[in-house]
Amino acid sequence: MEYTVQKLAKIAGISSRTLRYYDEIGILKPARISSSGYRIYGKAEVDMLQQILFYRELGVSLDDIKKILSSPSFNASDALKEHRKKLLAKREQIDLLIANIDKTIAAMEGRINMSDKEKFEGFKQKLIDDNEKKYGKEIREKYGNETVDKSNKKLKDMTYHQYAEAEKLNEEILSTLKEAMKTGDPASELAQKAADLHRQWLCFFWDSYSKEAHAGVAQMYVDDERFTAYYDKVQPGAAAFLRDAILIYTGMKG
Repeated sequence: MEYTVQKLAKIAGISSRTLRYYDEIGILKPARISSSGYRIYGKAEVDMLQQILFYRELGVSLDDIKKILSSPSFNASDALKEHRKKLLAKREQIDLLIANIDKTIAAMEGRINMSDKEKFEGFKQKLIDDNEKKYGKEIREKYGNETVDKSNKKLKDMTYHQYAEAEKLNEEILSTLKEAMKTGDPASELAQKAADLHRQWLCFFWDSYSKEAHAGVAQMYVDDERFTAYYDKVQPGAAAFLRDAILIYTGMKG
């Protein structure tokens, strides 16, 4: 069966403008253009649109979707299996939050007791899931599954006060880093304070600390543009400055 823009947009639950935009950026071209100038979509385009919408639901950018779908190694069946796996994980997270809400209501009504730790279980799991989605592949390749799993467990076992302290430390790292950069010297007292604060922050999440691993993380902040962007919001070059400060702090600077 073939569809015009309006008909396909209606059955897909999206706007006609979205379909036209997908055509403009080359992520979903129509099968053909009719003699009247209408975009016409066939089965292959319908299946491709389904894939696009699955990826969008999972938060993947259009640029990345385009790269995935245009890759010679792309397999629609494998992609659907991966979509299913991720959506099940997403459903599990939603179920966890709903259960957390139900327990909180019961606690507020005096039917059960609920610890501070229990109140934040769902949110901590979401943080773990988000980190896995953004950085899981890289950090597991670099440090191994066992190390990452232990780190995730440590986060899940944190009390509310421990998590709040870790968040406060993170803010202190950024503010100290900003001041340290004014010295222009990663070996300065302020820069080394930022490095030490960073060590303290890591210890909230790591099962064990080592100077080598600390230096490795610091280098990743420069090598991975996502980490670089996070620290460079303090000031351009902040990720590299922190890396240098940590290399000096750990004695790993060659």
